[in-house]
Amino acid sequence: MLRHSPHRSSNPGLETWHLGLSQALPDGGDFGSLGDGRGLGNLVLFSKMKIEEARGFLVELAEASAKEILPHFGRKGVGVDTKSDLSPVTVADREAERVMREMIGQRFPEHGIVGEEFGTLRGDAEFVWVLDPIDGTKSFISAIPLFGTLIGLMHRGRPVLGCIHQPVLRQLMIGDGEVTTLNGEPVRGRPCASLSDATLLMSDPMHPAVYQDGAKFEALCRRARVVRSWGDCYGYLLVAAGWADVMVDPIMNPWDLQPIVPIIRGAGGVITDWNGGSADGLAAASGIAAMPGIHAEVVRALNGGPG
Repeated sequence: MLRHSPHRSSNPGLETWHLGLSQALPDGGDFGSLGDGRGLGNLVLFSKMKIEEARGFLVELAEASAKEILPHFGRKGVGVDTKSDLSPVTVADREAERVMREMIGQRFPEHGIVGEEFGTLRGDAEFVWVLDPIDGTKSFISAIPLFGTLIGLMHRGRPVLGCIHQPVLRQLMIGDGEVTTLNGEPVRGRPCASLSDATLLMSDPMHPAVYQDGAKFEALCRRARVVRSWGDCYGYLLVAAGWADVMVDPIMNPWDLQPIVPIIRGAGGVITDWNGGSADGLAAASGIAAMPGIHAEVVRALNGGPG
């Protein structure tokens, strides 16, 4: 039997609710390796217990990363390096990921990690954490609070838990594919039946022409009611919370995408790659997120199908 029980963060702005379990497994199993021969029912219950244990830990990771990020936000003179892909990186990116990796290694040494700044460790583990310490570094270094920390948990290659944490605005969104919350309150995307009524978001308006079909993207923008570049992870937060309708990214890395998948689904939305294929797994490399009433229309518009 499941019951709702409060998880209170030490930071008043980071309060969320997690599912507590009123019964334990007969063998007292915890968030370790998954046993065999339990039967499907116990297998599902055991995995659910592990994921719910991870939910509280995810809040701890968000709080710890914020302590590394906030002292550098809005400060002139923050050192910025350019990586091989020409994207910027700061000391805040590196220190926030370093702290999170250390915490995961101490709490769950058998888990894998995929992170933007320090690569992959045990990527074939049953449970793999996916980390983007600052998604939207260009906004961060420009003192624009449209960045966020992305933390996700994958189970056997499937994204099952994710968060977007915006520490400046004190917003913590958590989704598990069934329910999504913002600072502890359930949220749902808003109904939208047509592109002509939609607010469409993207991260970089130049990227569709570089990585996908730029002409089709421009045509999509002309059909939308409002078009804005309130992008990176914050665009997905706006869609999940019902403040925008469509978020598109023509190219993404696993740490950009996998934490977002359970958030959009938990808010009642649909998320796929640019072609309408699966967004699940480390190989997925683009994203379209919207509510069910409009998602298929967006995919058709971007890929040449009938409107």
